[in-house]
Amino acid sequence: MDCTVKWVGPEGMSFVAETGSGHAFVMDGAPEGGGNNLGPRPMETVLAGTGGCAAYDVVLILRKSGQKVSGCELRLSSERAETDPRVFTKIHMHFVVRGRDLKPSTVESAIKLSHTKYCSASAMLAKTAHISHDYEIVSD
Repeated sequence: MDCTVKWVGPEGMSFVAETGSGHAFVMDGAPEGGGNNLGPRPMETVLAGTGGCAAYDVVLILRKSGQKVSGCELRLSSERAETDPRVFTKIHMHFVVRGRDLKPSTVESAIKLSHTKYCSASAMLAKTAHISHDYEIVSD
């Protein structure tokens, strides 16, 4: 996996990331840090990527388990260290899984499998952060 990050410069703190799969996005800093708030902060992209990784796993596992899943929303909250490096110290994942006749035990199992076996991003972040989760099921 490859990625190129280029400073837009010479003013501000905007960066364009170009991924190996051919996608691009802008990251920027807060105005108090010299940025112009033109995109998410780099650490926000780390948190969002972790959420995407976990949600992807959960939907895939539920589909393979024969569950009739029609939606999955993942709400993440986090805390970071107060001193540099400001690593994540706590991450909470709240899954809202929508579908018809979803089995709670299967949803719980999918979330646990993502956390313990499949999600590379949460496995890395678990080295510095306590990661917790809960879920709710919404019936169609």
